[in-house]
Order: sequence, then C-alpha cells, then structure tokens
Amino acid sequence: MTVASILKEKPDRLISVKETDSLGDVANVLTRENIGAVPVLDTSGQMIGIVSERDIVRQIAREGGAVLTRPVSSMMTKTVVCCAPEDTVESTMALMTQRRFRHLPVRSNGRIIGMVSIGDVVKRRVEDAEREAESLRDYIARG
Repeated sequence: MTVASILKEKPDRLISVKETDSLGDVANVLTRENIGAVPVLDTSGQMIGIVSERDIVRQIAREGGAVLTRPVSSMMTKTVVCCAPEDTVESTMALMTQRRFRHLPVRSNGRIIGMVSIGDVVKRRVEDAEREAESLRDYIARG
C-alpha cells in the first residue's frame, strides 16, 4: 500500500496557512479543522514551512501568550521533510517513527498535495494486517 491510498480516503482539500498569519490564527485553524499541523504557504502557493500544535505550545511556554500575535513565519519549521504519494505506508511509518514526526506533508511534482498523520498511517497498517489475516484464514479454511 502507498501513501496515495491514504490520501484517497481523506477530503480532497489542502488545509494551509499563509506565512503572514498570526500564531493565534494558526491555532484557530488547527482547532476548527481538528488537525495537529498545517503547511505554511507563500503567496505563490509554495510550501515554505510547517507548524504544529506542539510548536505553538512550546513557543508559548518559552515566551508567553504574546507570541500568538507574531506571524507564523517567525517560528515555523522551515526545513520540511515530505513523503511522496508513491511511498509505501511502511517506509512512511518508519520515517515518521525515526524522525519523531506526527504529521508529514505529501509532495508531488514540487507541490504539496496533502498531509498524512501518524494516525492515518497506523490505521492503514492495522487494516492491511487485518486483511492479510482474513486472507490467511480463508486459505486455511479451504485447505
């Protein structure tokens, strides 16, 4: 299975924020959409960073609530690791585990086309394992 199979089950829209949005605005987007991270896009629609709930909480802990008025560009992660639609679920899960990412943008032809979470990846792995177990049960039952 590939990352593309995960994206097919998700809504066909990319939730993102602009580099000029405040951290407070970003926190509102994350809350409203019930997501944990969001890509940051420049005016041409290119991804220039990513910000997560964890990033915001850590920034508030360091500097206080006043950071919520600062633009997201001042604290976003600028070096973003991405996966591709053709990457396997297994390799994506390994990358997320190794690098301790909970959210990973999916890039195709130089553009961000979606995001996958560790929850998405684990759910797919469990579904695959259940499907394989059922196939083995059927094979054994047919003897």
